[in-house]
Amino acid sequence: MNVLVCVKRVPSPGAKIVLTEDGTAIDTKHLGFTVSPHEECAVEEAVRIVAKQGGSSTVLSLGPPAAEEQLRTALSMGVDRAVLLPTDGDEWDPRAVAAAITTAIRTLEGEGEPFDLVLFGNESADAGNFQVGIRVAYALGRPVVSGVKAIESSAGAASFHRGVADGFEVCEAPLPAVAAVKEGINVPRYPAMRGRIMAAKATIRHLEPERRTNGLTMLRLRQPVQEETETVILGSGAEAAPAVVKVMEQAGLL
Repeated sequence: MNVLVCVKRVPSPGAKIVLTEDGTAIDTKHLGFTVSPHEECAVEEAVRIVAKQGGSSTVLSLGPPAAEEQLRTALSMGVDRAVLLPTDGDEWDPRAVAAAITTAIRTLEGEGEPFDLVLFGNESADAGNFQVGIRVAYALGRPVVSGVKAIESSAGAASFHRGVADGFEVCEAPLPAVAAVKEGINVPRYPAMRGRIMAAKATIRHLEPERRTNGLTMLRLRQPVQEETETVILGSGAEAAPAVVKVMEQAGLL
């Protein structure tokens, strides 16, 4: 089973996002970056599938040169090789990203065996467009299932489980196929020191992407109103007891 997993370099979840003065980009000076949680689970799933059934795993990312850090994290988790589609750091719209990834997949498959399974995160942690995996599958003419929480594969086919309101449903598709997985499909492993050392020495292949134009154009970013809370210290020790009683009376608890 040959598996390709696509990941994106995104700001660390929970980080405070600051916009540039013109509101057209995120100020990244003090931001940490990581892989989207859904995609981290996709990496783990690729490693598990190959460990169980044999074959090879590849991780691919479109992004700035700094995205090599996220590719090396995937390598340290057990992925066999990594490919970067380098950009100048600007955000690409889903149509352009999907077109570049599709071209890269065709290039890689033209050099060797095709990928039986291409994995994406269900959506990226920053933009959350839910589009790239579906667009790539359509361009390649392969079946796609999104919202996947479990994968079972056999000769020539795979079953994909995804949650619904009253349980789960199972979709079966012939291979090769595309799947967009959700966080919770597994628990990603913590890379061991040996894996980190090997990943640091690994060669990451670069494939120059061609940016397709006439897609979505970002005009401006806007931050939602931040919710502010206030903490009042009622006192310390026994001296705080009267104030606590007063608060409980005001809340109707006494």
